[in-house]
Amino acid sequence: MIKSNFLVAVFVCAWCLPAPALSSFDGITAAEDIQTQHDADPNGAIGTKQYLEWTNVALEAYDKVTFAPVWSSPHAGEWPWNNNANTPDCDGTAIHGDGFVVFDRLASRWVVGAHSTPPKGQSNYYYCIAVSNTDDLSSSSLAWYAYEFSLNPILGVNSKGVSYFPDWPKLATWGDAYYIGFDILDPSYNYAISGAGFCALDRTNILNGTTANPMQCFKDGTYHPYLMHSPIPADVEGTTAPPQGRDEFFLSIQNPPRDGKTLTTNALNLWDFHVDWANPANSTFNHSQVSVPAYTPGCYTLAKPTDTVCVPQPGTKIGGGHFLIDSVADRLMPRLAYRNFGSYESFLISHTIKTGKGSNNETGVGWYEFRANGSGSPSLYQSGQFSPDPIFRFMPSMAQDKVGNVAMGYSVANTKMHPGIRAIGWKLGSTQKKVEMIIQNGGGDQENSALWGDYTSMTVDPVDECTFWYVNEYLPSNESGKAISWHTRIANFTVSGCAGKARIIEHPLELVRSQANGK
Repeated sequence: MIKSNFLVAVFVCAWCLPAPALSSFDGITAAEDIQTQHDADPNGAIGTKQYLEWTNVALEAYDKVTFAPVWSSPHAGEWPWNNNANTPDCDGTAIHGDGFVVFDRLASRWVVGAHSTPPKGQSNYYYCIAVSNTDDLSSSSLAWYAYEFSLNPILGVNSKGVSYFPDWPKLATWGDAYYIGFDILDPSYNYAISGAGFCALDRTNILNGTTANPMQCFKDGTYHPYLMHSPIPADVEGTTAPPQGRDEFFLSIQNPPRDGKTLTTNALNLWDFHVDWANPANSTFNHSQVSVPAYTPGCYTLAKPTDTVCVPQPGTKIGGGHFLIDSVADRLMPRLAYRNFGSYESFLISHTIKTGKGSNNETGVGWYEFRANGSGSPSLYQSGQFSPDPIFRFMPSMAQDKVGNVAMGYSVANTKMHPGIRAIGWKLGSTQKKVEMIIQNGGGDQENSALWGDYTSMTVDPVDECTFWYVNEYLPSNESGKAISWHTRIANFTVSGCAGKARIIEHPLELVRSQANGK
């Protein structure tokens, strides 16, 4: 059954940006997932013919025109690696979450990746990556070039001889490699963050299905690793590649120092990764910081600086207080969307920031555009935030179309609003006020876990380079006890100024939320 929702309306606003065209449909649900968990990890990408979604350990594709699912039911996350003699550590039930979908726009191929989790008593971790042989996921000849790469050499072991754990890996396409960034956690100390890993995978040979060169990796944990964790690699948007020989870049948050008094920070971490496949000894990796306007990470408090659970829901607990969910505001959110405009390169990224005053923990979404001109490190060009009213906005993702329009999707909630999904779209550099779109109103609270999502995903159609596609999660009704009942919603829309489709608006009378001056 195709679960879609269309409403048509005319909406006039003389003082704000025109309302983008919007349609949406339900994606994978918890009932369809293979190993259902509270943290759904919803992400996906739009390709030439389909949208491919990953939740936890389930994959499903949807026709980009009809929204019909391509397969009768979602595949297990291990599907691209199953029955492959070269990837025994990535098949069966080896993948327990943290999967990521990329559409390689430069090659018009699908790319999926995840880390393996070894059977109990074993400690060998692998990064599993697979590339399709076609852009058409409905093709009868669809096959996957599947690979596994040992992560243990970069992970290392702790003082007890226990292998560190690779967490939250993020995958991206660049001209010379597929890149991943991930956290390195210590299982012996409550999975504390012990550093970050950065790896380059041989894109050329993987695309051809031939023997790949060994993965090249670097590790960074030079000072308190919690302050600089969860690196995200730049991922190419559009079909214009980075300049030949251009280094890859990673960004991460720079959390405030844990000194008992500092609530703000004014920097992000930047890594420059130069890979040399012919002579790996010449590969280089350098860390620096870039200045940004001062911000406080969402939910951040001096008493519990690592606690990011502060987003309230309408439901109240026995004994008082509202049920809370996790904003995952201690890190930047994928993607680091890269677009080469020829005269300049643009890098976009977003995250959850605290916008409430004093003890008010209200969160909003903050964003940054970094620019470069084909060489040297990107530097901050512009930034902003969106928090126009007493609603918690969190877990954003953003991307950019071919004419410089930007779209950002995110979750919303407060004490009077069940967790839902919204988005904004605007022209970069414009001073017009922004229109907020309701993609999906939530129907209930999550009352049996604080875990929520982990991340979301905004990508741009590689064919028209105008249509944004976004996936996030919501609950149709209250979730309690042992139930896990999340749904995902996949939306697509265009922003005024880029050729697109007819204006299709959901919930038009509830649509407008706006704020000037980049907010």
